[in-house]
Amino acid sequence: MLENVNGLSLDFVIHPGETIKEILEDRNMNQEELAIRTSFSPKHISEVLRGKKGISSKFALSLEYVFNIPASFWINLQGIYDKEILELEKQNNIKNEEIKILDDLKEIINFCESKNIISVESSKPIRVLNMRRFLNLNDLKNIPNLPIQQVAFRGSTKLKLNIYVLYAWQKLCQYYTEKVEIENNFNKEKLISKFTDIKKTMFLEPNEMIQKLKQIFKECGIVFDVVKHFTGAPVQGFIQKNNNKIILCMTIRQSFSDIFWFTLFHEIGHLVNDDFTNQYIDYSFIESEIEDRANDFSKNILIPEAEFNKFKEKNNYDYLSIKEFCDLQNIKPGILIGRIQKDTNDYTFLSQYKERYKWVE
Repeated sequence: MLENVNGLSLDFVIHPGETIKEILEDRNMNQEELAIRTSFSPKHISEVLRGKKGISSKFALSLEYVFNIPASFWINLQGIYDKEILELEKQNNIKNEEIKILDDLKEIINFCESKNIISVESSKPIRVLNMRRFLNLNDLKNIPNLPIQQVAFRGSTKLKLNIYVLYAWQKLCQYYTEKVEIENNFNKEKLISKFTDIKKTMFLEPNEMIQKLKQIFKECGIVFDVVKHFTGAPVQGFIQKNNNKIILCMTIRQSFSDIFWFTLFHEIGHLVNDDFTNQYIDYSFIESEIEDRANDFSKNILIPEAEFNKFKEKNNYDYLSIKEFCDLQNIKPGILIGRIQKDTNDYTFLSQYKERYKWVE
């Protein structure tokens, strides 16, 4: 619980929308009916009830007509809330610099609110306090000073990186995986034995594929998930070792299935190659021998180099030949097409046959 020096607790600062919700429940009235009766839009009603908007004088007067409760009551209620917010802001030492960071985190905050990870609030000071709790920080301004270089990120140097979004995305990965219980410690040999099973999942529908991957990785002592990507965090994957449990999270930021699968085996390559102990690893913002080794590992697991060279020697790049080769390798055609595109630097080559994964809320 967050409390200030005078004992004012965030948990007891109640937005006026909560009072409206209680009255609606008592009177067996839904939001749609309230919208009609007040002549305010359903969206406006929803945002007030969710704490995203305050009660204006005009809305207070409408509530007086609907509930037969004086407008002054609603105006006073809003005033008390606003005053408590000011007290919280002052006594929790919330500065303008910290409030400005909310702009960087806006996309993630909206996502977290929509998923009930944090409470929905219109007040920026309370949003700051909510994010302090979620990110386990006393001050959001401290984020750039954290040892984020220990985090295993895979991304792109061509896209703008926002350190606040990057850190918050990492916390989302931890949030989605920390509650998953696994019986086995990380077992590298077991993981290696599962490569064929892992590759087979690419033939499943995306949701079924993810569930099957979770099951396979869990047997190897790895908690796996796919986490939504956000502007400012140009990452494809995340690895973290937590005691004897490994966290492996992916995104579908670039959507193409061949990129997803290359990145997945790239991260697996780091696990197999023992590229880390208790540290977070895998910045691909810089080139390194470790990164090159993981890249080579991924390419050879998906398509062995010798087999790829034999295919190239035939110099027959029509789709039928590609499909025939991929059937023998037990991979989807898009994997080989992506490899050819990268090899030839022609990203239009048969691009219509490359599958894309789509994030579904």
